[in-house]
Order: sequence, then C-alpha cells, then structure tokens
Amino acid sequence: MFAAEAIPVKRKIIEYTGERISRTEIKKRAGKKLNYIFTIDSYWAKDGLVGGSGAQYVNHCCEPNVQAVVMRGKIFYFAKRNIKKGEELLIDYHFDAGVEKVKCTCGAKTCRGTINDLKA
Repeated sequence: MFAAEAIPVKRKIIEYTGERISRTEIKKRAGKKLNYIFTIDSYWAKDGLVGGSGAQYVNHCCEPNVQAVVMRGKIFYFAKRNIKKGEELLIDYHFDAGVEKVKCTCGAKTCRGTINDLKA
C-alpha cells in the first residue's frame, strides 16, 4: 500500500476494520495459511479478511512509518513521521514472542530478523 498524497506526522491514515472475533475464534482462524487478525485486547480481535478496509495490506517493517493505536475497541493507523507521496506505508506487526517465529526480510538497518517481538 502506497501513499496517494503526502501525509503529515500524526495524521490518521486509515481504520483497520474487519469482523470482530473472540479469542476462541482467533484460535480457530490463526492456524490458517492466510490470516489478517489484529489483536485488540486479551479477548477481542479484528479479522481483516472479513470486511477489511484495506489496512490489512500494509506491509511489515522493523522501521515503520505507520503506527497502530487502539482506541475504544477500534484500530487506527497514524503516520509516525511525514510520509511522502508514493512512499510505501509500513507498520511493525509486533507478532507475539510466544508464537512461531516468522522471518523478516524488511532490509531495515534495525531489522530484528523476525516479525515477532523479541521480548518473551
């Protein structure tokens, strides 16, 4: 996903939408090859595959220009810095350290080598 126009720092970019699912349903869907599940809290998540806004297609990077903020059960993506028109939008997925490691090849100077957070 790329910026259609210049985006100033702290500007709301998009809401991550999708079907609201419980932790029981998260466990059922998380094992599928393709999923776009974004955790809201210890019980709820949004599944971007069902009714997603397109935010689910923002790629991972260990040095992102976008950050996610959860407010009142909703997920919003905001610009972490000024983003130029045509620049790819990138977010740090912060996969849980306790789940299977997913290799990262983002190429950032500070790349962790994994999409997962390293803290256990």
